[in-house]
Amino acid sequence: MGQPTDLDPVFRSHAPGYWPAEAMTEWHDATWQLKNRVSSLSALEARIDLTDEERAGVLLAGNKLAMSITPHFFNLIDPNDPNCPIRRQVIPRMEEGWDAPEEMADPCGEDSHMPVPGLVHRYPDRVLFLVTDRCASYCRYCTRSRVVSGVGEQHLETQWEAAFKYLEEHTGVRDVLLSGGDPLLFSDAKLEKILSRLRAIPHIQFLRIGSRIPIFLPQRITPALCDMLKKYHPLFISVHTNHPRELTLEVKEGLGRLADAGIPLGNQSVLLKGVNDSVEIQKALVHKLLMCRVRPYYLYQCDLIRGSSHLRTSVSKGVEIIEGLRGHTTGYAIPQFVIDGPGGGGKIPLNPNYVVHRDHEKTVLRNYEGEIFEYPEPTQIPSQELARLKDCATGIGCGS
Repeated sequence: MGQPTDLDPVFRSHAPGYWPAEAMTEWHDATWQLKNRVSSLSALEARIDLTDEERAGVLLAGNKLAMSITPHFFNLIDPNDPNCPIRRQVIPRMEEGWDAPEEMADPCGEDSHMPVPGLVHRYPDRVLFLVTDRCASYCRYCTRSRVVSGVGEQHLETQWEAAFKYLEEHTGVRDVLLSGGDPLLFSDAKLEKILSRLRAIPHIQFLRIGSRIPIFLPQRITPALCDMLKKYHPLFISVHTNHPRELTLEVKEGLGRLADAGIPLGNQSVLLKGVNDSVEIQKALVHKLLMCRVRPYYLYQCDLIRGSSHLRTSVSKGVEIIEGLRGHTTGYAIPQFVIDGPGGGGKIPLNPNYVVHRDHEKTVLRNYEGEIFEYPEPTQIPSQELARLKDCATGIGCGS
């Protein structure tokens, strides 16, 4: 049997990988995983040979966004491939030190929509609640690198009581998304305290959690956590997976526990150059997600975060990928491609252009194979036909 490829649908464990066999006695302990994260140049170089660009990136990382990689996720790195899609996501490169003129510290305009520190209210009926600035591992394209990890140019200040008071007073808010940082880093007790407080507000209909913990740290997804979470339905979780290699056996099992607890799961990917910018990789990713009972939700164009130009693709690449999926796999597998409008415009959906022509009589469409179809505008029922049908219904007569 040949070596597994990134297009292989099989779920595998990569443990112990770069760690000694005796590490397996504590491998499934989330606390051990966090304590043994790779977070220094020496720890990296003890395991893989870095490129000059990576080594320079690590030396610069402490001034912008910290480096931290869980052992579980580190094992997915190919030591022989400098362009490994996992490496590109979590190992800094020197290109991060250059800010393109179009890039911003806060590309989604969150700070300008923050009525209370830590609470972003950009859409009428929903809010983003930033509850922590820490993650299990740090993505090099992080939209909130200005506040996440503790070394950015800002510090996250969440005013808890002011945030809860704001939510209690704004009765139009029906949906709260917990994010950060990663809320699932909290202990079960601390997370439950937040969820129970939110669930006590009558007009909040459902809660969401955005997390990459199931991918970076699947050991955290314990039966006890799932038992706690299912008390706060309707509760949704959006995970963040970019590449099929990330969907390991441990990740599949963790996601399965969440799904078994009745939690609807969606995935949000970021389109990244050299990571997932092909139809083949995206198709393998979305198929494995469905096998994990996770619905592909969004495919994001990479935000204009400072130092991300080496990871961003053209917008046309995202449209090309969606077109390559549409009609070639189940509709459940196709995410919505979106751009978060730079500066705070919110999510703007982009789709391939299937409308060839439109006028007052018809819309001319093409399908995924390029075939052309006409869909007519509705024909108004003639008044004499309405009168005939009325007569027929009342028994007067049904003559033609």
